[in-house]
Amino acid sequence: MALTGRTALLAALGSLPVGILAPSWTGMLAVNAPLSLAILCDYALAAPVRTLQFTRSGDTTVRLGDGTEVQLTVTNPSRRRLRAHLRDAWPPSSWLTGTEQAASRHTLDIPAGERRRVTTLLRPTRRGDRRAEQVTVRSYGPLGLAARQGNHHVPWTVRVLPPFTSRKHLPSRLARLRELDGRTSVLTRGGGTEFDSLRAYVPGDDTRSIDWRATARQSAVAVRTWRPERDRHILIVLDTGRTSAGRVGDVPRLDAAMDAALLLTALATRAGDRVDLLAHDRRTRAQLQGRAAGEVLSAMVTAMAPLEPELVETDVRGLSATALASAPRRSLIVLLTSLDAAPVQEGLLPALPRLTQRHTVLVAAVADPHIEEMAGARGTVDAVYEAAAATQAQAQRRRTAEQLQRHGVVVVDATPDNLAPALADAYLALKAAGRL
Repeated sequence: MALTGRTALLAALGSLPVGILAPSWTGMLAVNAPLSLAILCDYALAAPVRTLQFTRSGDTTVRLGDGTEVQLTVTNPSRRRLRAHLRDAWPPSSWLTGTEQAASRHTLDIPAGERRRVTTLLRPTRRGDRRAEQVTVRSYGPLGLAARQGNHHVPWTVRVLPPFTSRKHLPSRLARLRELDGRTSVLTRGGGTEFDSLRAYVPGDDTRSIDWRATARQSAVAVRTWRPERDRHILIVLDTGRTSAGRVGDVPRLDAAMDAALLLTALATRAGDRVDLLAHDRRTRAQLQGRAAGEVLSAMVTAMAPLEPELVETDVRGLSATALASAPRRSLIVLLTSLDAAPVQEGLLPALPRLTQRHTVLVAAVADPHIEEMAGARGTVDAVYEAAAATQAQAQRRRTAEQLQRHGVVVVDATPDNLAPALADAYLALKAAGRL
């Protein structure tokens, strides 16, 4: 039994002796029998909590940063009217800071045999699965002097998807892709390997593109035009080991890598290429293969949502073996990892010959913009020391990138805001050069 605020108020006003607040209800009855009897009757008339029935409905997915609604239907099968306060508990990251109490607490007034629906507004602050914890109901009697309280487990899961903030860069990259394909008024054929058509020669064209047989059959000089090949295979590999847990600003490196992977996926599928996903550290955390072009982006978003960095050293040999098994023919392998010297020299460099022997390899890494700010700092002794340390870190990072490039690897090293467009540009450059 729970005493309500009204009981405490009566005690404060002197209507109840101090003994009413003692933990023993026997003592309370002896002190003021009429009022104690009223409290007991009020408790007895409160609708039971254990027999309440609950069902959920609503959204099961939401993008990080957006809001969503989950409905909870409460059925009162008893013969008493339910007057209650309800708390629909979810993990703390299901709401913005300071909004949990207003979003999760509801007031109920349900006549006997009827049902009511309440709506809980969620605005998650972290990616992943958010599961409802428990529903707590406090049922009051008609006088509001006492209440029954109980908990119910009503399961529901909302998957919080990556926000895909880099989609704002997609229109400009698609425009560049249309230029490569020759579908715009500006015909800028790259060095692709798939023959497209013949057209008249214009000054400035590469003379190596002249088709002499076609020229002999007509009065004008004809040149061949090329377009990037389609139906290429791209394998995006996410390193989910300990280096992906490092935060740049307020975002883990893994989240920035996911955003870049989503932009590349959206662009590559529009270009007619096939995209697969592999997330790996010491074991495979997620794998996506063989999805149709219209399904791969949504499937990849769903597969990425529950991924979290693992505080273990990545098994690069196992990663490369899994990648080779996932890419049986020539492919573009995009490895989203770090450019820290030790993991690259001890893990990645020994495994590169197996990857580059058959495939084109692109390594993309998240750079810390704070390092660049530190490198330009001056004015105080501390700032000079910070600038020296930042310059040394940048030099080490450049040496690591050069080591990878000497093995034929394309390296993209950019800050979180610039990683996604830089990776898309690198893909388009490879496409234009006919290296896919």
